[in-house]
Amino acid sequence: MTYIHVKIMLGLVNSLSLMFVIAFLLSNAKPFRRAMYGEKQTVRGKLLLAVVFGLFGILGTYHGFPVDGAIANSRAVAVVAAGLWGGPVAGIGAGLIAGLHRWAIDIWGFTAFACGLATVVKGVVGAIAHRYFIRAKHRALVGFWATVLGETMQMLIILALARPFVASVALVEKIGLPMIFMNAVGVALFVLLQETIYRDREREAAYQSELALKIANKTLPILRRGLSHETATEACKIIFAETTVDAVAMTEGRVILSHTGAGADHHRAGEAVQTHLTESVLATGRQQEAQVQQEIGCLHPRCPLQSAIIVPLTLKGTVIGSLKLYRSKTQAITAVERQLAEGLGSLFSTQLELAEKDKQEKLLAGAELRALQAQINPHFLFNALNTVVSFCRTKPETARRLLINLADLLRANFVHHPDMVTLSKELEHVEAYLEIEKARFSSKLQVVYDLKSEDFLLPPLILQPLVENAVRHGLQPHPRGGVLHIAAETGSTCHTVTIRDSGIGFDVNHTGYSGCGIGLSNVNQRLQSLYGAQFGLDIQSVPGQGTTCRVRIPRREVA
Repeated sequence: MTYIHVKIMLGLVNSLSLMFVIAFLLSNAKPFRRAMYGEKQTVRGKLLLAVVFGLFGILGTYHGFPVDGAIANSRAVAVVAAGLWGGPVAGIGAGLIAGLHRWAIDIWGFTAFACGLATVVKGVVGAIAHRYFIRAKHRALVGFWATVLGETMQMLIILALARPFVASVALVEKIGLPMIFMNAVGVALFVLLQETIYRDREREAAYQSELALKIANKTLPILRRGLSHETATEACKIIFAETTVDAVAMTEGRVILSHTGAGADHHRAGEAVQTHLTESVLATGRQQEAQVQQEIGCLHPRCPLQSAIIVPLTLKGTVIGSLKLYRSKTQAITAVERQLAEGLGSLFSTQLELAEKDKQEKLLAGAELRALQAQINPHFLFNALNTVVSFCRTKPETARRLLINLADLLRANFVHHPDMVTLSKELEHVEAYLEIEKARFSSKLQVVYDLKSEDFLLPPLILQPLVENAVRHGLQPHPRGGVLHIAAETGSTCHTVTIRDSGIGFDVNHTGYSGCGIGLSNVNQRLQSLYGAQFGLDIQSVPGQGTTCRVRIPRREVA
């Protein structure tokens, strides 16, 4: 290797260094990042790569140095890299931009046309290697050998087109080996640089996703209770403990729910928000970022908060509050905090949506239960009172007992119920109802109990509508009345309560639950809502023979 070879190689190293610095800076630009690393490259992205790498090629030309009427340069690094990453559009586009420029700046030079044409050829070589490059395990090697091929073709083109031939041979002897080797190494290093940047970004994104999911997992049972001072305080403490931020705050509207960390002495729960930045987020519904204290807008003279990222919390598309991450240093909000805040804001908004859904379902269930409680038939009440009156003179003790049963029945229907009651408690209400009906119809109504189950828990007012339906629609219309069987047993997976009457029956296929009244339909919906579709009400009936209703409760809890 001669002195001129070493000199050319050192010059190319200098040129490549400048190109790498600019490429590294460009990697932080979103459009360039999307074009380079996007899952699906668009034509617009490929054109952007063609322009950017074409300009890199021009830079490589200007940063080269003259050798015997030609220019030793690093233009190939940009053009081949464009083809490798962006395929034909980017590679040929960058080759045309850099090649036409090389020809234009020295039209009458003896290598101008040959070098300009060779630049386009190198873009083609990179484009052809694109499919192998994308799938390759070691991309740097693909880039190295593609550049070796491209630079070798340039030397051949110079020998074929540049005249005088003796001068072209002398030129190739001087620049051939240094340019082939150094530019091939340059492309390989450029590939490694970009892959390192991409892997670092992937690791950073994975870390942020893992951290956000970890925090979400811990806060999910908290925020499912809704947004309040207590839940916000617990959530803020979790975020503060899991991250490196200096303060965390949550607001509901313009009211601070919780503030943990620096500045808690004057950003107090229950007070109005004190920063203009938060006001802007609540007003616009868009996240806001501040890198200096003045942008935060806190009027407290000794506020330690110097930078912040604030994201809105939404419910059904409406901004209901904000989540705020603070730093005690200026210019301290980085992509880490930014991505974390965005992820948490989205996850917390989803959790609040679920909390609202739970709340509405509970309200709906309560409304359905109240509707069921309100279904006590006024005619039954009047008839029961008339029955009591009829016994007052002839059988006062019976009248007294019926009044107690009626009071128990009314209490069961009109007072607040817990979510679950025991079977024995539910049967007390059923017995109170049946005692009144037996007093009215005497021997026409017979009740038989067969209770073999555990005293399990079940929703309140599940059995009474079934018993009332059997009496009113099954046994009372029958000329001779009939027998009502109430049975309960415990199986391996569920408890079963069976209510069977020997009344007039009906056609289940034709009538369905709706034909049995709103009571049975309500019972069926409540059971399915609580335990799933497989635990709905099971009704079997034969006209003229009677009806059987079965309620199955999964064995989850034993009284």
